[in-house]
Amino acid sequence: MIEDLEPQSDTRLSPLREGNISQRILTIRGHRVMIDADLAEVYGVPTKALNQAVKRNANRFPVDFAFRLTAEEKAELVTICDRFNRLKHSAASPLAFTEHGVIMAANVRIGF
Repeated sequence: MIEDLEPQSDTRLSPLREGNISQRILTIRGHRVMIDADLAEVYGVPTKALNQAVKRNANRFPVDFAFRLTAEEKAELVTICDRFNRLKHSAASPLAFTEHGVIMAANVRIGF
């Protein structure tokens, strides 16, 4: 089950183009995660480049750092989050990054 978390009032977080980073955090499989498209936006890279970097460095992303959503989770995500409507017609399921995965993604070379 996917749940949107209530925005947290942490004034240390600077606004991210269209909203606060805390508004991009979801709970999936009992983990607080960011979806690959949101994380790519945070890092200012295309989602495809982020996913390629993760694939090249798969050994650095065990299942407790990042996991691929199931078809059911993807469908639920599209239903509850308007910003993911573009996933409706995509064959690929997005990656979900836990807190450790977000930090690891910052430490891998993401090319264009």
